[in-house]
Amino acid sequence: MDVKKTLGEKIKRLRKQRNLTQEQLAEMIDIAPKNLSKIEVGANFVTAETLEKLLIALNVTTEELFANSHIKEPKELLADIYTQLDNIKGEQKKLEAVYKMIKFFISV
Repeated sequence: MDVKKTLGEKIKRLRKQRNLTQEQLAEMIDIAPKNLSKIEVGANFVTAETLEKLLIALNVTTEELFANSHIKEPKELLADIYTQLDNIKGEQKKLEAVYKMIKFFISV
């Protein structure tokens, strides 16, 4: 697991949930937007000072920011997928849509 990338993705998700642009959040935490962009893609890691400002700006705790409970193991993901498919097994159009999406993502 790439900690920088995982943290960056979490920061980006939280920023978007709060309807903030990179420019707005960067201004709130006193860094250049290009530096925030590098953090969000996992190219750079946050400094302790920037981390503290992010926690305040995004209104989250350290535990919330670093929690990875949203990341599941492949077996768990497959079980969830099968459950969802089972829920729509009688719905032809939804199954076709899911099939097309799966085919698309596998071919990428």
